[in-house]
Amino acid sequence: MAVKKSAIYSSLWKSCDELRGGMDASQYKDYVLVLLFVKYVSDKYYGKKGALIEVPDGGSFADMVKLKGDKDIGEKIDVIIRKLAEANDLKGVIDVAAFNDPEKMGSGKDMVDRLSNLIAIFDRPELNFRGNRAADDDILGDAYEYLMRHFATESGKSKGQFYTPSEVSHIMAKVIGIGSAKSADQTIYDPT
Repeated sequence: MAVKKSAIYSSLWKSCDELRGGMDASQYKDYVLVLLFVKYVSDKYYGKKGALIEVPDGGSFADMVKLKGDKDIGEKIDVIIRKLAEANDLKGVIDVAAFNDPEKMGSGKDMVDRLSNLIAIFDRPELNFRGNRAADDDILGDAYEYLMRHFATESGKSKGQFYTPSEVSHIMAKVIGIGSAKSADQTIYDPT
């Protein structure tokens, strides 16, 4: 069964609620989107040979689930994300948020509870991406847009100040003729 976008959006907003108080709202996406990414690629690619993303042993969402309640959960989540980043040349991309930061996540039991709750939000059955087969669905891109739209609205700014809206991207793709592209080398630079 395909994952409903409403379930994803609900989970994203619940995870943002879980992060309130420890950091500026503009930083939520750094944590929330990484968790969604790890969950998505783990569900879609773990154990599959020649997959688009390699999910190494010790670098999956299932490894995070095992950490709920662990006193070293922040440090161990950082290790899991680092393993996934190293296996896929994503260092400096998905491993920039520090889950072991006591200033942002709290310390002791507060950190354990906050991170355990975050993992539980993404561990719900309605967020199982294994059966999601929608070819043109950009789940991660849509999730990013959802968060940016909500943060822009709350801050009184335009969403276009944070990223290129999908409508603009679609028009740009049509203008340059992306449908007739013969190789992946045919690209367009988007300074946003």
